[in-house]
Amino acid sequence: MYYSPIILTMRLFSFQDQQGHHSLGALSGKDSSQYIDLCATDPNIPKDLLALIQSDPELTQARRALLNPRAVIHNLSDIRFTPLIHRPQKIICLGLNYADHAKEGGHARPDYPSFFMRGPSSLTAHQAPIIRPKASTKLDYEAELAFVMGKRAKHCSLENALEHVVGYSIFNDGSVRDYQRKSTQWTIGKNFDQTGAFGPWLVTPDELPVGASGLQIQSRLNGQLMQNANTKDFLWGVAETIVLITECMTLEPGDVVITGTPAGVGYARTPPVFMKPGDICEVEIEGIGILSNSIADEH
Repeated sequence: MYYSPIILTMRLFSFQDQQGHHSLGALSGKDSSQYIDLCATDPNIPKDLLALIQSDPELTQARRALLNPRAVIHNLSDIRFTPLIHRPQKIICLGLNYADHAKEGGHARPDYPSFFMRGPSSLTAHQAPIIRPKASTKLDYEAELAFVMGKRAKHCSLENALEHVVGYSIFNDGSVRDYQRKSTQWTIGKNFDQTGAFGPWLVTPDELPVGASGLQIQSRLNGQLMQNANTKDFLWGVAETIVLITECMTLEPGDVVITGTPAGVGYARTPPVFMKPGDICEVEIEGIGILSNSIADEH
């Protein structure tokens, strides 16, 4: 442990240290191998990102800790990442938010998003395994942009919707395809334990284009490029998505919204490509980073 002046960034993440303690960290630079332990720097900062967002939606405490000349710094290689938001109250997902993905799945261009929900037990962290369940071998990848709500939102307009977003991250919406198609709703194929990878960090909106538009998004399986698109191609952008959701339900601080995947998923390929134990799947979004996960069988 040592202390040093910090370059201000706002890439926040959840982690467990070698002693098993949970905390929140922030990169000390965009490509840094070190991080600032926010909770060690300021013991008043909650050790849970959901609690921090709920108590401090402007992330003022975290910003102050980053500017602390005696901030506590450690090596990033010494920690284990945990899911960015450990137990969100809601994880709301969009299906068919890219026209090319709708087409490859045999769907017409939709007039309204296909919304579905994930549960917290379906989440896994950056550098943790995505689990292929005993029930199926048809585990597919889906590269997606995620955003996290910072403020309570109901009946938002396009003009004020983005004011409620605290940050952006990356999601791999691991989908068990045969179970996804067992019913008219997709939920059962999207909620196997530890199939939805989330992380590695939360990037604040001031570091990205408005609404995270115009960002390249890719997935790679064992180094092979599988999906390559851009968030400017959303059918429903982040602001419009918030407007549609808040017509129906109240979004609370810490709620997570997953924005859909582009073309190139495994089941639509000839022959189909599914993830198997030993594979490495990466999702990269420009300006945010790389979410990397191995694949392992359920034990």
